[in-house]
Amino acid sequence: AALAREGSVKAGRGNELTPAAVLIPLIMYQNELKILLTQRTAHLHDHPGQISFPGGRSDPEDTSAIDTALREAEEELNIPPARVEVIGVADTYYSGSGYSIAPVVGIIPPDLELQPNPQEVEDWFEVPLAFLLDPANSIKKETNWNGQQRSYYDMQWGERRIWGVTAGIIANLVRRLA
Repeated sequence: AALAREGSVKAGRGNELTPAAVLIPLIMYQNELKILLTQRTAHLHDHPGQISFPGGRSDPEDTSAIDTALREAEEELNIPPARVEVIGVADTYYSGSGYSIAPVVGIIPPDLELQPNPQEVEDWFEVPLAFLLDPANSIKKETNWNGQQRSYYDMQWGERRIWGVTAGIIANLVRRLA
């Protein structure tokens, strides 16, 4: 198991990482593949207002990362697990805040009636996969966080800023697909 860098662990205990999973929902239209993203509500304690994939911490009853991702997608957007065609699990993403995040890639039908949970999701939107695959749309930036220099990816889709963990997961997926 990978260990987080000293000073970066917040969620886990000591050097343990907290397991989490996200669903990367792909939507296939006739001529285009899109990825669904959410905007978190502004009142949330962690990452308020940020763009994210549906997901969260693993619960004790979750038997796998796939269970976690599907449960969270249902809680956040009312996506029925039976309507997700899971393709697989992408490379684990280790966040600076102490999470080990398993990105679960799945296809959802374009005709699903999404119902955002107002406690967690302010809005949702779709981004063409072609936009995310274009390296010109992803800028690598640096910042000082908790006394350490950190790099992160930043993408601008219209008025929406996709950055941090979500952009990092996308960058990992893009590298894998390249």
